Amino acid sequence: MNLEKLMADPRYFVLLYGTTPPRADAPAEKVVHAATRLAGRVADLPLDGLVVYDVQDEAARVSEPRPFPFLPTLDAPTYGQILSQQTGKSVVTYKCIATESEASWSGWLDRAHEQHGVRFLSLVGMASSRDSAKGIGLPRATAIAAEHPGRFVLGGVTIAERHTPARSESLRLIAKAGQGCRYFISQAIYDATPTISLLRDYARDCADQGVEPRRIVLDFVPVGRPQTMRFMRWLGIAIPDATASAILNDPAPLSRSIAICRDLLRTILDQPYVDRIPLGLTIESVSINREEIGATIELLHTLREVARERGLPVTA
Repeated sequence: MNLEKLMADPRYFVLLYGTTPPRADAPAEKVVHAATRLAGRVADLPLDGLVVYDVQDEAARVSEPRPFPFLPTLDAPTYGQILSQQTGKSVVTYKCIATESEASWSGWLDRAHEQHGVRFLSLVGMASSRDSAKGIGLPRATAIAAEHPGRFVLGGVTIAERHTPARSESLRLIAKAGQGCRYFISQAIYDATPTISLLRDYARDCADQGVEPRRIVLDFVPVGRPQTMRFMRWLGIAIPDATASAILNDPAPLSRSIAICRDLLRTILDQPYVDRIPLGLTIESVSINREEIGATIELLHTLREVARERGLPVTA
């Protein structure tokens, strides 16, 4: 079954693997080499598809200095097309609309569809509300993409930590679904409580409004170094102090990180909403460290087994 049918069918649990493009100034042969190397890494993995992220500076989001210097990367549609050719798998392409205007957005969509064959398009809003006057805005960008003749399978992001009584992330997901989003990929999870709260309320709100829940893909990231932990927190990933200490003080921090992710997923899946909300997993590394990238393979197998233990219909 192809990814589009899997994503649309609530009976199935999807497995994705996320990556970032090489640097924008990388020679073409190095770009192809990076894609070939990744294709080899995932060749034997039970994956339904890949995710290619659109890396942004995000310096305006927080006052704290960025732990690592920002290096522009190759645009996601270009790299996604290369990966799809190398792996034979469908690719979910992220796109941050912060740099787009009303005038430029349609042209970007035309190129993504016609030149790069983008089918799955996951839209990301502004990194900071201070940028809102500079770009097209996420609702308008979503509406234009939904009407585009390329018939994109649109998705969005969800951040459980911003779900509060004053600002319901659940209701925002329902509104985005009404604008055309068919799936949502979460921010990386290192605390089960916010995710459980969001999914519980989302199932309830969908039932109250008489709408079918869209698929929520839960993102997990291995971490084994203080530098990577600092960067993840800078990105906005909520990692409790006790969890961070447990990982970094362990003699085998990556193995502890994987074990913690396993326990988090078990807790998240041991809830009644599992029968109501189509779910999935994506595994990624936010680091270029070889060991942390390698740990994504063990993490994917570990979390897939958790889903299977819970009787979720993993197809891959």
